[in-house]
Parts: sequence; C-alpha cells; structure tokens
Amino acid sequence: MKIGLAYDLRKDYLEMGYSEEETAEFDSEATINALDETISGLGHGVARIGNIFELTRRLTIGERWDMVFNICEGLHGRSREAQVPALLEAFSVPYTFSDPVTLCLCHDKALAKRIVSAADIPTPEFMEVSSLEDLENWRTLQEIAFPLFAKPISEGTGKGITPLSIVRNRGELEIQCEALLRKFRQPVLVETYLPGREFTVGVLGTGESARAIGALEVKLSDKAEPGVYSYINKEECEERIVYDLVEEDDIAEEAMETALRAYLALGCRDAGRVDLRTDQNGRIHFLELNPLAGINPVHSDLPILCSKVGISYRDLLSKILDSAFKRQGKTAAFRFNELPAFVS
Repeated sequence: MKIGLAYDLRKDYLEMGYSEEETAEFDSEATINALDETISGLGHGVARIGNIFELTRRLTIGERWDMVFNICEGLHGRSREAQVPALLEAFSVPYTFSDPVTLCLCHDKALAKRIVSAADIPTPEFMEVSSLEDLENWRTLQEIAFPLFAKPISEGTGKGITPLSIVRNRGELEIQCEALLRKFRQPVLVETYLPGREFTVGVLGTGESARAIGALEVKLSDKAEPGVYSYINKEECEERIVYDLVEEDDIAEEAMETALRAYLALGCRDAGRVDLRTDQNGRIHFLELNPLAGINPVHSDLPILCSKVGISYRDLLSKILDSAFKRQGKTAAFRFNELPAFVS
C-alpha cells in the first residue's frame, strides 16, 4: 500500500515565528522519521506529505495515496484538528483516526463532557466561561464547589495549565479566567477540581473491535510543577513525570471500562487516549479524550503505555493501519474519474 504521512512539523512553524507553546502539539522530525521507518518496515511505500497547505497542493495536482496516516493538529480555529480529515473526505482519500465530527467534539472539552454525561459516564461538574460576565452566574458557581480547575476549552498538550489552574476562591477564579481568555481567545472550561490519582488509558480499534489496552498512572516527580499535569510538566516529562502501569485489578478495570465507554460514546476510531482522575472518594471521572494522540515512540503517552503492556511501536502502528484499512474495505482505492471536472 502507498501511505501518505500528513503532519505539522514543529520546526517549520517555529521558523515562521510561532512560539514554543503555540507549536507544542506539533511533531518533531524524530517522530516523522520513526513513522516513516516503521510503516516502511511493515511493507508499505511511504510518501511524506507535510501540513495541510502541502496536502492541498498535492491533492489538486492529482497525487493520491491508498491511505493517509494523519497526525495534523492544525493551527487556527476551533475545528483545526478536523481540517485535514475534512479535506481528505472531500477528495475521497482514506485516512487514519477519527472523522471530523468526532475530532471537533473532542477538541471542545465541554461538548465532549456533555456527550459522556449523556452516556452516564462520570465527569466533574463544569461551566463554560466565554467572558467575565459569565462569572456573574453565581448560582452555577455555588453548585460547583471550590476548589475549581480552569483551563482553555480547546487546547492540548497542557497548554494554559499551570499550578494557578487550581483556583480556591472567586477572586482567583476571576484572575485565572481573565488571563486565559486574553491569552488563548477562547472560552475557559471551569470544572470541579478532583484531588485524587490521575490516569491515562489507551484504546485501540473501532466500534465492536475497540479495546482498552491498559492504564498508566501519571505521577509528578519532585522536579514537577506541583498538583497538575501542566504544559511544562508534559514538555519535560522525562524529568518531571513518572508513568506507572496500573497493576491493581479493580482500579485498572474501572479506568479501562470508563475510557472505552467514553471512546465509543464519542465515536472514536483506530486509536486514542482517555484522561481520567479520581475524586476524594476514589471514584474515576472522565476528564478529556484525545482522538489524535501523540505518536512519538519514546515521548508520547500512548506509545509509552504500549511499551509497558508489551505492544511494540511497530505493532501499535500496524494495529492502527489495520483498523483503518478494515473500516475502508474495498472502498480504499480512489477512482480519479470521480472528481468533478473543475478539480482535475
């Protein structure tokens, strides 16, 4: 099979003047090299495409692939993670991971929480803050007891999360919301702060074939920013974070069952990662779901988890591609003559 790689190379955006934090979700050359080498080792031909602009150019000149392995995060807009899949769908080109609807749902953390709540999956009480005037709804705030946790509603890799994200009174909440609204120019998700253990669960497959493969506990080392899995802690995870495979059968089973239910409720495909945390009583709650999880073989949570449960990086990519090919079946091959005349 001919596999195209669609990705946002962090170096390219840094050279254009974007900051380290703005490009935090983009990939390193090491990740792209690992994908290329591993997929080639599975017997496929690999074509490096790059970002959405290069993908657009290559599609319009007629280049096609049997499958696009898509890890593009996008740069602008609330639906940035969905832009490449939507473009590929317009050209009838198959791709890995979730479709635009699921990517948009998961990228908006409040929408995702509404979906999982409707599926009777525990998640912290929350409210959206689009402006400081929303905090005047004191009745809602009274129903959500302090301490609270405030973070951007549509960011990843811990962007906007620091120890100040834990707010203990109305004054701290106003200060943090104002800072986040100004910096990220998007609503703030304010939810009950859960003081317990933090887990991340990997899920592989689609629909009835989807399976949770294990749970990692995320532990902060002495070098970490306290209390939160923050942007800095994630960026420097090798020095600041300890990832332990959850061995207790009851906790691991509850975490994996909760994660799988959320994954299915949100319509995820091929692979993803679900973040969970326990409350003061030890009950597991859904925090958020990443349907486009990081794929660096040594730095990203999903490959780290896979290595701890005996799934090699090669096997991980093979399972993702197998799931995507199975979804496509005989429709994977693109027929160029189906394009409208104005595109050719």
